[in-house]
Amino acid sequence: MHVREREPGDVARLEARVAAERDAKQRDRYRMALLAIKGREAEEIAEVLGSNRRTVQAWAYRYRDGGIDALIARKAPGHKPLLPPGQHEAFKARMVQGPCEGDGVCALRAKDAQRILREEFGVSYRLKGVYDLLHRLGLSCLKPRPRHERSDPEAMRKFRQESAPLLSAGCGTPSSPRARGCV
Repeated sequence: MHVREREPGDVARLEARVAAERDAKQRDRYRMALLAIKGREAEEIAEVLGSNRRTVQAWAYRYRDGGIDALIARKAPGHKPLLPPGQHEAFKARMVQGPCEGDGVCALRAKDAQRILREEFGVSYRLKGVYDLLHRLGLSCLKPRPRHERSDPEAMRKFRQESAPLLSAGCGTPSSPRARGCV
């Protein structure tokens, strides 16, 4: 493998980058190019760096064709999102709005979000993908349990005092028997 220094001083710049680089994979890319410039063969470089010959060749040729900056790994593009980015805000608003009458539930779950995505936005997500999308949009999957519209706070207070005396004693507070280790 024959790779020449692209610009005068590249060897010194590569040596400086090798010394300064904290990411081991990136440091090895610089080393592969540096050793190739110094005349080492691909098999020898691969053995020294614990890599394989094809990887060494790929990075050495990348330096040859594009210089030192070509040795920086590019981020893989990934796949196209199912829900177009232009619809993210509309979906987020729909989820924040909460359930509509047609939803038939009192709180939206991930299964409901999956159905909304399919019916209202025309995209089909698996449940894991729904959780990932909700997370990317800054939405939490956990919500406090909703109170029923016909619940009576006064009746709940009366129940705690009369029918469940341990609940009215303030279990969980520092002065309660439970907090002191008594049950």
